[in-house]
Amino acid sequence: MKVWLDDIRDPKKFSFTERWTWVKTAQEAIALLEKKKVTLISLDHDLGDEAIVGSGYQVAKWIEEAAYFKKIPKLDWRVHSQNSVGRNNIIHALEKAEQYWKSNLKHSS
Repeated sequence: MKVWLDDIRDPKKFSFTERWTWVKTAQEAIALLEKKKVTLISLDHDLGDEAIVGSGYQVAKWIEEAAYFKKIPKLDWRVHSQNSVGRNNIIHALEKAEQYWKSNLKHSS
């Protein structure tokens, strides 16, 4: 499953060849990630009222923690946020997740 997290931008306008499951809140994205069927996620940072709908960074931090605790398999990711600070924060968290997945592979061999 490919998940597109964005409150406004329709994934069909950005990718004509890929089919995305479009979610608009951090909670919806995390619920799909918990099912362990997400293979690719593309994140926007700003989703509206952060106190209500969360942010892409919140999802990235959830992924980082889940990777550390081996709760989800490795997945591919993209960041399509135009918020430069939010984008950098998301990338940093997901790069940490990548390190945890690589470390987990080394320890399971």
